[in-house]
Amino acid sequence: MKGSSPNGRQVHQRPLGQIFLVILVTFCICLSSAASAEPDVLQPSSRDKCPVCGMFVAKYPDWTAVMLFRDKSRVFFDGAKDMFKYYLDSRRYGRSRNTSDVVGIRVTDYYSLTPTDGREAFYVVGSDVYGPMGREPVPFKKRSDAEEFFKDHRGKRILRFNEVTQAFLKELDS
Repeated sequence: MKGSSPNGRQVHQRPLGQIFLVILVTFCICLSSAASAEPDVLQPSSRDKCPVCGMFVAKYPDWTAVMLFRDKSRVFFDGAKDMFKYYLDSRRYGRSRNTSDVVGIRVTDYYSLTPTDGREAFYVVGSDVYGPMGREPVPFKKRSDAEEFFKDHRGKRILRFNEVTQAFLKELDS
């Protein structure tokens, strides 16, 4: 689109639609790269071992959990049960780390197999589905998925992160 400046010269003006389109495309690219970075959080190396049981975590990608620390380090787990054991007894398993150092927890959603915030997840316990360490709290991002799984797999309870206790974990192991 052409217009003229106060001194009579012709200037080229970009239509607002083109500018908006460039901004929109840039925004989408940024969103895409942020979304694709998240799944890498749950990618342990072949050498990463669960600090609770000593199993190699990469062998169980459908169950992987990870704890992210303030110093940018990560600890991987072969399932939510061992992640909870570590979190609830960090002196035993984490040595110099404590829960105040934790900046994020990701668990693998059972249905979508994608990472989800472990503190916001819904955990089905007592089902007929077993994980790498036997009876596991099975994580879900959405309550509706947890309820469906609960019905289909004879779950006993649906818990939130802050409802899981050491006593409860001992029950799972007995």
